[in-house]
Amino acid sequence: MIVAVLAVAAVVDATNFLTASDASREAFKTATLLKTLSVNSLITGEVGVGKKSLARYILPDAPILDASEFDEILTTLESSREIIIVNLENSPNITRIIDIINAKNVRVVATAKSLFYNEHIDEVFSIKFDIPPLAQRPEDVGALMQEFANEASLLFGSNAKFNIKNFKPDLSANAKSLKRQVMINYLLQDINDIELMDIIENYLSDKIGFNNDYRNFLYLYEVPLIRSGLNKFKSQLQLADKLGLNRNTLRKKIADNKKYL
Repeated sequence: MIVAVLAVAAVVDATNFLTASDASREAFKTATLLKTLSVNSLITGEVGVGKKSLARYILPDAPILDASEFDEILTTLESSREIIIVNLENSPNITRIIDIINAKNVRVVATAKSLFYNEHIDEVFSIKFDIPPLAQRPEDVGALMQEFANEASLLFGSNAKFNIKNFKPDLSANAKSLKRQVMINYLLQDINDIELMDIIENYLSDKIGFNNDYRNFLYLYEVPLIRSGLNKFKSQLQLADKLGLNRNTLRKKIADNKKYL
């Protein structure tokens, strides 16, 4: 269950890694320990769980490179004493990278997806830990929502309180999808009709030009109207009355737009 109250959580200033849940606190404790140890470590987890933030916390002055940037990584390994490699699963030649790390005695903190496996990983990474997805850390979801709402307030120059009524967090990409969702919803909660029409006009400008476009894009109007009406009145009969529609007509429109409702 998502925490309804947007509690203020401990924030690591250098990384913006929030520690409201037991799982995130444990991950941060491990990262703090790694700051004091000269060992290589691998942080795993889904996209958007905070792997890169913790890697930066462990090695704040190290260059950060994606594993797909193979030539750049080879050059950096030759000239640096420490490095952060993100998305290790993208490396075209992990074995060669590991050989250079061992030969040059370079300190490495790497990140990878949770299910990533390579037979040579244990040769270079003595400590490995996983960060659970946000779906398993509801306390962090609430804290992140508050953090992103504060960012939105500064970005849009508004003092409006973020409205969480009927808000269902999008955790498909963890913090990445949640931040985008909060930013958009924060902006839209104070939008006026002219601004909304401008957004729709901009959306449609490159899409219209085919036969039956009026019918094809009618869902952009009907779906939010039906959604908001059902959320407010909790009854198709009442909604049909408020919209001035026959109940069967409303049912047909709901059926026509069922993939959005």
